[in-house]
Amino acid sequence: MNNSRGYFGIGVEGISKPMNMGNLMRSANAFGAHFFFTINSSLGSEFKLSDTSNSKNHVPFWQYSSVNTLNLPDKCVLVGVEFTESAINLPSFPHPLSAAYVLGPERGSISEELSKKCSHMVKIPTKFCINVGVAGAIIMYDRMINMGHFRNSSLNN
Repeated sequence: MNNSRGYFGIGVEGISKPMNMGNLMRSANAFGAHFFFTINSSLGSEFKLSDTSNSKNHVPFWQYSSVNTLNLPDKCVLVGVEFTESAINLPSFPHPLSAAYVLGPERGSISEELSKKCSHMVKIPTKFCINVGVAGAIIMYDRMINMGHFRNSSLNN
């Protein structure tokens, strides 16, 4: 039985490494993301080598030239993922029903302009920052578990 409700997308601001982008897109496809987006990224299609699931054929892909052009679906809550003191630790974050998660660039942070647009800021409680592709996968896994999308069917009988 699938109790899934709501939707989610995942994106990244200023990503510059094709392997990281392909990894994140493949994970987004695997976790059932409803869309993927980039903000201020110069990457073209060179990420295909690491996206072996051909995600662009299965998950809508939107590219925005700047934070000002970001256009998310109605009632979609923007959640920033950033390693800061004030961010909510992921294990205690109540995921919104409809959300877009956005990560920062590989060697930097989410821009102040984008931070202001985020309704929430969450962090993965690690000793230091981790790879953007790995961080995205952890966020999506946490959402799946907390939203009840993964249930052992034998427990429901």
